[in-house]
Amino acid sequence: MEPTLRDPNHCCATASSDIANPTGISPIYRTVSLALLLLTVWVLIYSSLVPLAESFFKLVPLERQTMAGEAVYFFLYEVPKVLLLLTLVVFVMGVVRTFFSPERTRSILARQGGVWSNIPAAMLGIVTPFCSCSAVPLFIGFLTAGVPLGVTLSFLISAPMVNEIALALLFGLFGWKIALLYLTLGLLVAIVSGIVIGRLQLEHLVEDWVLEMPRVAAEDNAVGLTWTERFAAGYEAVSDIVGKVWPYLLLGIGVGAGIHGYVPENFMASLMGKETWWSVPLAVIIGIPMYSNAAGIIPVVEALLGKGAALGTVLAFMMSVIALSLPEMIILRKVLKPKLIAIFVTVVGSGILLVGYVFNAVL
Repeated sequence: MEPTLRDPNHCCATASSDIANPTGISPIYRTVSLALLLLTVWVLIYSSLVPLAESFFKLVPLERQTMAGEAVYFFLYEVPKVLLLLTLVVFVMGVVRTFFSPERTRSILARQGGVWSNIPAAMLGIVTPFCSCSAVPLFIGFLTAGVPLGVTLSFLISAPMVNEIALALLFGLFGWKIALLYLTLGLLVAIVSGIVIGRLQLEHLVEDWVLEMPRVAAEDNAVGLTWTERFAAGYEAVSDIVGKVWPYLLLGIGVGAGIHGYVPENFMASLMGKETWWSVPLAVIIGIPMYSNAAGIIPVVEALLGKGAALGTVLAFMMSVIALSLPEMIILRKVLKPKLIAIFVTVVGSGILLVGYVFNAVL
């Protein structure tokens, strides 16, 4: 009788497989189960925000009716609320972004042509990763792939201004109508501004070294990812983005808490109300030199509206802070000549002013 011989490679492979997945549960099942568990925890915490804020406020030696008390309660309630909203939407958009890498975005835009290409360019800005530090490489990549200047600028306006953080926080704080209004206005400003700049044919105002770069065909080299990998990208986005944004978030909520608690009811109405014609341009002028993102500025917007500021004026202020920030203009100076930057600010700023005036008139 011959002894039974075992294939050592087969044995090791089986043992390794058993160790790697001792339960036999598929990775996607574990991934979905974990996501559902975390979503359940999120819902439970979010639904308990009011009692949690009241419990924490009891630890503070302040009366709720005082100015300091109102400011502290605003801070205690808004911090977990905004962080929870931010975490959920960043995770969802982190998964969505796995379908729209910068290379794929460039490939999609390079295939478009004519005025109608500004529309998909602006819409892609909502779901693709963008920050001020990536403005230059994105700009160069689009132009070298043959994407027209106006189309490129539609994307660069939309990406920071109409981003998922702004929309999610607006939805959570003000409801779907305000979020939809901001989405529509932001896309309109990005599309029209890109069309206007494109019609002016200002390519000669791009820095010479950018125009002299060799043209590179835009290719869509997207590799199919598993849902486990897409969910992992969502978790990574939460760790990366929320980890970077939370200081601005706390600062913005702190400013909002100060406005909520200490600014008199009628002060903002007199400064940023509908009756003062200069309130909209003043809001834009104040907003441009500020440096903030949506997470930091939206709590301030909430406090301003609560103190009687007009919606159109506040939306104009928010758009100018996010879309026309001075640091972004400084970064873009590496690839744009000063005259083109001035035209860019003028065109986008005019669109923002029009948005402010129109909605102050109709709302």
